[in-house]
Amino acid sequence: MQAPIRVFAGMLILSLSAMSWAHDHERVDHYQPKASETLEQAVENLSEYNSKLAEILAKDELSGDDLNNVHQLSYTLEEALAKIHTELADVADVLEEVHIASEKSDPATVKARGQVYLDVTRTVVE
Repeated sequence: MQAPIRVFAGMLILSLSAMSWAHDHERVDHYQPKASETLEQAVENLSEYNSKLAEILAKDELSGDDLNNVHQLSYTLEEALAKIHTELADVADVLEEVHIASEKSDPATVKARGQVYLDVTRTVVE
């Protein structure tokens, strides 16, 4: 179970690193993204805006308006991914605490930190 979360977190880190590099090279923010202040909001925004992107990409040809719409919605997708990245990086540390506590036969920490891990990851998985 630990490996899939780490692989997912790793993929997010790589994608966000690329986005950060692109952002730092003379990009101008044209649109205000929809807020992703919580993990729940970020997951909702990712789902909603992925659907919008998929609808545009399903067209045989993309118009100038389509490209502008992709440009606009990408700001919300980037913000959502950044929030998810931060939250999953934090929860990976929590999972490591659970892992170490299990090795040290520390049931109190396993239960307490394990519940924190589940609470966060259920937002993404369920």
